[in-house]
Amino acid sequence: MSQIGAETTKHSTDDAKLPPAMRQYVQFKRQYPDYILLFRMGDFYEMFWEDAKTAARVLNITLTSRDKNSENPIPMAGVPFHSIESYLKRLIRAGHRVALAEQMEDPKLAKGVVKRDVTRLITPGTLTDDSFLDGRTDNFLAAVSFVMTKKNGQRAGVAWMELSTGACWATSGNEDDVLEQLTRLQPAEVLVPESSTGTAHPFAARLESIQLGLISTRPGWQHTQHHALEQIKRQWRVNTCAGFGFDDDDAGIVSVGALLAYLEETQKSAVGHIKPPKLHRDADHLLIDSQTYRSLEIERTTRSNSFEGSLLGAIDQTRTTMGGRLLRQWLRFPLADIEHIRARQQAIGALLESTRHRQKIVDALDGVSDIERIVARLSVNRAGPRDLYALSTTLESLPKMLTELGAMTDFNSIAPELIELCPFCTELGKLLAGAVRDDPPPHLRDGGVIADKYDPELDRLRALATDGQTWLTQFQAKCVAQSGINSLKVAYNKVFGYYIEVTDSHREKVPAAWIRRQTVKNAERYITEELKKFEDESLTARDRSIQLEAQLFESIRQKLLPELTKLQEMAGGIARLDVLTSLAQLASTQSYCRPEFVEDRILKIVDGRHLVLEMQMTGATRFVANDTTFAENDTVMLITGPNMAGKSTYIRQTALIALLAHVGSFVPAKSAQIGLCDRIFSRIGASDEIHTGQSTFMVEMTETANILNNSTDRSLVILDEIGRGTSTLDGLSLAWAITEHLASTSKSRTLFATHYHELTQLAEANIGVRNFNVAVREWEDQVIFLHRIVEGGTNRSYGIHVARLAGVPIEVLNRAKELLGQLAVHHVDAPTISPPKSKDQQQMMLFAYEPSGLMKELKKVELDELSPRDAHELIRKWKREFEE
Repeated sequence: MSQIGAETTKHSTDDAKLPPAMRQYVQFKRQYPDYILLFRMGDFYEMFWEDAKTAARVLNITLTSRDKNSENPIPMAGVPFHSIESYLKRLIRAGHRVALAEQMEDPKLAKGVVKRDVTRLITPGTLTDDSFLDGRTDNFLAAVSFVMTKKNGQRAGVAWMELSTGACWATSGNEDDVLEQLTRLQPAEVLVPESSTGTAHPFAARLESIQLGLISTRPGWQHTQHHALEQIKRQWRVNTCAGFGFDDDDAGIVSVGALLAYLEETQKSAVGHIKPPKLHRDADHLLIDSQTYRSLEIERTTRSNSFEGSLLGAIDQTRTTMGGRLLRQWLRFPLADIEHIRARQQAIGALLESTRHRQKIVDALDGVSDIERIVARLSVNRAGPRDLYALSTTLESLPKMLTELGAMTDFNSIAPELIELCPFCTELGKLLAGAVRDDPPPHLRDGGVIADKYDPELDRLRALATDGQTWLTQFQAKCVAQSGINSLKVAYNKVFGYYIEVTDSHREKVPAAWIRRQTVKNAERYITEELKKFEDESLTARDRSIQLEAQLFESIRQKLLPELTKLQEMAGGIARLDVLTSLAQLASTQSYCRPEFVEDRILKIVDGRHLVLEMQMTGATRFVANDTTFAENDTVMLITGPNMAGKSTYIRQTALIALLAHVGSFVPAKSAQIGLCDRIFSRIGASDEIHTGQSTFMVEMTETANILNNSTDRSLVILDEIGRGTSTLDGLSLAWAITEHLASTSKSRTLFATHYHELTQLAEANIGVRNFNVAVREWEDQVIFLHRIVEGGTNRSYGIHVARLAGVPIEVLNRAKELLGQLAVHHVDAPTISPPKSKDQQQMMLFAYEPSGLMKELKKVELDELSPRDAHELIRKWKREFEE
């Protein structure tokens, strides 16, 4: 009863003292203590006790109280029922679970307290409504389990599911593997089991440390092998998980069972759209750890956490939300199988060759709705009128698009399943087009959803509600004809309803079948059975038509339920077509090449570019392309050069090109030959992680340790300024040892950008280590960065020049130049630095140190008395002495 709070407990200890409605509230709150309970009372959803206080704070609504004059007034807050969706959205975004208790009968007809029931449980991981979701981002619900298996002993399992699309995956490993997977997925909610003590499993604390979404503790028995198998048997009507690629006791499968149990509790309806779980194998994918994913700015930039400026932001030209989500998945899980990569390349190539057909497909995709999420809402009975209309328009438009696809010479490499579904689209599209009106209202409660001529009874009720006056005119004419009373009139009032009014002078002509209803001055009022029937029907016609529309809407939904699997297959095909078309458009407009994949561990990129920076350049500025070459036995490219010259850009672009290639995309280069990678690692930038007590240098070393311990000769590693977080000697020593290890032990393909020019000596003693630098042109007092990577080392950083470009004051720059020459003498020693010169000082000693022998000899020389020949002999003498 965590959210009922002390006040609720105090009031609920004696339920008899509470009003009947409040007893209902307390009963529901006991069932769902961890949810904010919204309790429908007339036109409002009310909240009480701690829930009211929380809602008032989160929603910025007024906190009032019930029974203000009692000793213990009950805190209360409410929101209008007609705008509930916006309030729900805010509560969920704030990380709360919400339970909706609805009125199950008309309060006007209720005897005693209105019957209510909790009809909906909403949590961050179980959202299906578009208003709650970002169309281009997955909203994962994940579960973690810990199982003793027959084959592998103790294992941790994780399963993740997208309720709004029905997709489901599972895998198992150790706790670190599971934590890494969750860090990459960023689920909205994670289910963890209770421990034997009734508290959350200790793994929950690790989840909290990486600041994931809502962590929900579930009963331990829901994370057991027996329970999972029962849930899976019931959901997919199977007797074993072997058909899904899992052992029955697999830890990942146990997590799938926990997810299904949670959905059973929260959705209160069937979830038939959930697809059987797919086994996620790390070996099938190029692995990118979460730190590398962030540092390469694949989905968000590191500084501003912005989508703009990320890799995904640069390449995403998809036209549908389904395609946008799939592209994100492809980037999260690139392929590690050459045949699968080549299959995607073949599809993109086919689209590139058919420019006319491709453009027509792109145009058609603009009108495609989010079929995946519509299917999910149909399954859990959350679909609205506009969902059916969107599905209808999509199905009607698809045949034209599929015709363009089928006209391509190599359509089988793109989406062959879509061509086969063309008749299905046509048939179902006709059904929905005839059933749902164009541009219907958002809710069934408003009526006007079902199309005219779909149901005769509905048409009749609508006619009664909207065309009653026409009927009355016709009825009045018929009464005149029957009675011969031309002056009679048919009218209506709120007290007596509809009536026929006849003046006293024509009373004798009134037919015997008419029934007198009222006498008024100079006239009598009558009704007939026909008029009474019309009255009964017309006054309730609108309400009955809305009720009938709800029934018809549900019957249409029932007709669609058996077709959900085909609709999901169609949605998957469209999403794939959208992504492939998007990548083909990208390759066409940006002049990308098709990379060649080979089994050897080589990497040869000719004129490679950083695609994000290239797209951001405007005007005459052009990105400077560079080559990257790793032969079979090459291991480390040591890249030295000045700040701002492009070292970091160069190593990042190499990693991004390799990543895109493993996705199956074409890449920004003139040509590329890539040996398959197993992992990409990066160590770029760092910041303190105060919440874990780690300094910048500790973070840097932790990430470096991960690379050293897990990289292989098939890995691609990019390092930027390793060792800069500590003293110069420590940093240099570490960088040296790390480079040696990568060159001789891991033998990874490594690009290392560094300011430690001493590391260039490694190329002399280590096979596979090569030196490169960023070309610079010096002219007078200016330095021009050419952004060109050339072979060979360098021993200058041009840091003072960069500081000048950054706007550092001139006096600081001059002082730095003054110190630079003296510090170079001592290099890594620790000189005592004198204060800067005052204005009246002409000379000063910068450093206190013992003069060298050469300096002593120089002081003895009388320059004015020295002939050129004597000077030459003196220099020759010193050279011999100081070389000994």
